[in-house]
This record gives sequence, structure tokens and C-alpha cells, in this order.
Amino acid sequence: MKVQDLRFAVLATDVVLFSLHDDRLWVRLITTQNTHFQGMQALPGGLIGPTETADEAAKRHIEAKTSIASAKVHFEQLYTFSTIDRDPRGRVVAVAYLGFVPWERLSEVERGSTSDARWSPLKDARGLAYDHDEIVKVALARLRSRVTYTTLLQKLLPKEFTLTELEHAYEAVLGADLDKRNFRKKILKLDILKEVPNKKSGGAFRPAQLYRFATDKVIEIEVI
Repeated sequence: MKVQDLRFAVLATDVVLFSLHDDRLWVRLITTQNTHFQGMQALPGGLIGPTETADEAAKRHIEAKTSIASAKVHFEQLYTFSTIDRDPRGRVVAVAYLGFVPWERLSEVERGSTSDARWSPLKDARGLAYDHDEIVKVALARLRSRVTYTTLLQKLLPKEFTLTELEHAYEAVLGADLDKRNFRKKILKLDILKEVPNKKSGGAFRPAQLYRFATDKVIEIEVI
């Protein structure tokens, strides 16, 4: 093929932005304005500008289309989706990202819904525009895999938490119940948590010890 015969795909980015709330995994969705999918729910994203990186574009679209400050979000590149007909407008290749934000870091506005963006329980995020159902499926599989051998889950948690809250967070992500005794024994033995002076009180139970991760860095370690 001659150089003058080359035709190039347009590059875009899509973000699967997760948060944990009420022991459930949530994903941020927007209402697409694409005439082919008018009014349908989709992942936040859009084209990558000629003078920006994919990382920069992902952060820009998160802020512009979800009203969530990108500085609060932990981003990780997920996968490149390049099915030929994924966008009916033309040849578009999407660099997808995982995004994680603790619910406690979100403002009331960022937690809320508008006509253009809302948080949806992950189980209800179906029938999305484009190939976004597939992107969400791949994102969930990656998240579930990563939390078993890294401390990535900390990017969805508040700075301080109880062991019960940590256990429920793992169960929400993995979609399975854990053995409480074995989980606590193993997680404490890994030495990835540190006790904090405060305790969490409330209800009829005695105050529970609070913990935090020993480092903010995501490290590899067999958690589950």
C-alpha cells in the first residue's frame, strides 16, 4: 500500500469509573448525544485531541462529562478496543481506562445525578451504547483479578476503615461471600494494614478498631 493510500482510525478514550457505596459497586454513566444512540447510557469518554495523550484525554472527559474532579480519581489503562464497526460514525479505536474513586471523597454534587450523568449500580449497567457493555465486562474482570493479588482495593476505600468494611468491600467487588475468620487472619498476617488510634462507634456493638493501608502505593501481594 502506498503512503498516500493510507487511511487512519480516529482515537478515542472511554473510562469505567468505579466507586463503592452501601456495599455495592457503582459505575458512572452519561447520556450520549450521538444520534445513532440518542438518549442511551454510555461510559464517559470521547476523542483524543491532537495535542494530548490518552491519559490527558481520559481526565479531561471525566471532568467535562461527569463533573468529577480527575485529581480524585486513580486511573489505570485497561485495554484497547478496536473492533471495526464499534462506532457507526466511522473507524474509531478506543483506549479504555479503569478509574477508581472513594465515595467519601466525592462532594454532594459529584455523588448526585443530572440529566447528563449519574451513578448506576454495576448490576444495572446494561444495554449501553457502542460496545460499552463489553468494556464494562472486561473492566470488572480486570478489577476482580487485580484485587486478589494487589492492594488496588484501597483506591475504592476511605483512608480509615474497619475490618468488616474491608471484608464487605472485597465481597462487593468479587461478588462472593468470604469466610470472615480466615479473611481477617490472612489480611492481618500480610502486614499491609496499620492500626490507627481512632475507633468507629455506633449502634449496639462495641467500637471497632480502624485501619489504613500501610502505603498509598498499589503493591503486588496475594490478598485473596
